Amino acid sequence: MDTAEQLQAGQVNASGHRGILITGLIIAMLFGALDQTIVGTAMPRIIGELGGLSMMTWLTTAYMLASTTVVPIAGKLADLLGRKRIYITGLGIFVIGSALCGLAQNMTQLIWFRGLQGIGGGVMMPMAMIIIGDLFTGKQRAKWQGIFGAMFGLSSVIGPQIGGWIVDASHWRWVFYINLPIGFLAMILISIGLGKSQLKKDIRFDWLGILTMVIGVVAILLGLTMGGNQYEWNSWQIIGLFCLGIFTLALFAWIESRAAEPILPVRLFKHRTFLTLNGIGFLMSVGMFGSIMFVPLYMQGILGVSASASGSAMTPMMLTIVLGSILGGQLVQKLGVRWQATLGMVIMAVGFVLLSTLALDTSRWTVTSYMVVLGMGMGLVMPILTVALQESFPKSELGVVTSSSQFFRQIGGTFGMAMLGAVLNAKSSELLTDKMKPIAEKMPGNEMMAQLMSKVNENAQGLYSSLLDPKTLAKMPAMFHQSILPILKSALVDSLHSVFHVGLVFVLLGTILTFFLGNIRISDRRGETPKESQSTGE
Repeated sequence: MDTAEQLQAGQVNASGHRGILITGLIIAMLFGALDQTIVGTAMPRIIGELGGLSMMTWLTTAYMLASTTVVPIAGKLADLLGRKRIYITGLGIFVIGSALCGLAQNMTQLIWFRGLQGIGGGVMMPMAMIIIGDLFTGKQRAKWQGIFGAMFGLSSVIGPQIGGWIVDASHWRWVFYINLPIGFLAMILISIGLGKSQLKKDIRFDWLGILTMVIGVVAILLGLTMGGNQYEWNSWQIIGLFCLGIFTLALFAWIESRAAEPILPVRLFKHRTFLTLNGIGFLMSVGMFGSIMFVPLYMQGILGVSASASGSAMTPMMLTIVLGSILGGQLVQKLGVRWQATLGMVIMAVGFVLLSTLALDTSRWTVTSYMVVLGMGMGLVMPILTVALQESFPKSELGVVTSSSQFFRQIGGTFGMAMLGAVLNAKSSELLTDKMKPIAEKMPGNEMMAQLMSKVNENAQGLYSSLLDPKTLAKMPAMFHQSILPILKSALVDSLHSVFHVGLVFVLLGTILTFFLGNIRISDRRGETPKESQSTGE
């Protein structure tokens, strides 16, 4: 594909400003990724000033819903309108959303502004990987996307610490205001680096596709997020959301099969490599978010470490993801996509097997070593999935296939947290009911036992979080420590075993999928789309 064709396809023309562009991409990715974790540290101060404790979870949910839904739309628009227009627009929305978050006067405003910020974040997420796909050959992409993936992981590690420093040094509002100067700098560098791009001729926007996809994805994500928390899984609200989501996504598929410029072309799902790579990403994310969510519960509930210490215990895993991403970008040339993906998923599976052996007396360092194994597996898989997708499709579709990788991973993470949380609640309720019922029968009329049994049936996961907190434990009577606490800890360990076993099943399914990958070759020239073996289904 010559330069004129690349420009018409909306791709990058940055031959003279590559260094400036990469610097801008790094800055944008770092501050965009930081914002996903930095807010958590400021949450107590935000609630203390604005109130709205009951709406606290919506600060995260609003951002997640908006960003996940926008990802595939941003990828398609980048193919239609050019990388520069979409990226700068996304950065602008993110900066405006950040400024409004800092100005929020109540929790409702902050939630809406976080949603706006999430729209900008959803545009930014896939754009760095799309532009890397434009700038470099396949072999170079693997290295650079490994580096960018490593930076994303690093920002997840340092985000809470930076948030803590900002809150302690000034005010929680600066957690959002800090994005303004950094965002403007990134916009200037990326604008210079991307240069000029031309629009495709005769652009047709798939408005019906956008509308139905937004409604369908938001309905499914809301059902997964609220199920088992705000509403029972079998409640009419959750069933209604899932039915709405399924119906609307089916309508979306019908519309896409007839659209001139579909947001997510249905024919992509007939391509075995597309299905396989995104399936692996989805299944990997189920396991990844499951481990990140539930290991701190073990650290705090069983080992008795503080919340901050349990977060620090996750740092080695994050750093190993960073190392694995960089290493994976280099190894893919020697191992190939299929075998590196298989190796990474097998190492992840070993990590889940190790986590399923956690006991009441397992040491903190042993848990950390298990997480390091898990992190290495993730690091080897994450960068090559996007590279393999980019190598399997024409450059004119690079935006939509790159964003699809991010989209299915985010959906997998949401599904993993919801499903594994439901497993923990169900298993915990069963175990606690069996073990505590005899004690409750011996103490009829005991108010504390009545409240405990009610909590067991309603939200066992919440029971663990509250009763295994050191400050709460210190207020409990001796009877609780002697009779109830051992049961709680034993049930938690057994329930987590079930969680990790279910997570292991998904990782093993992902491992099986790696064997269905075709012979994906990494190209040497920018703009070349290598041919795959006939087994890819193309």
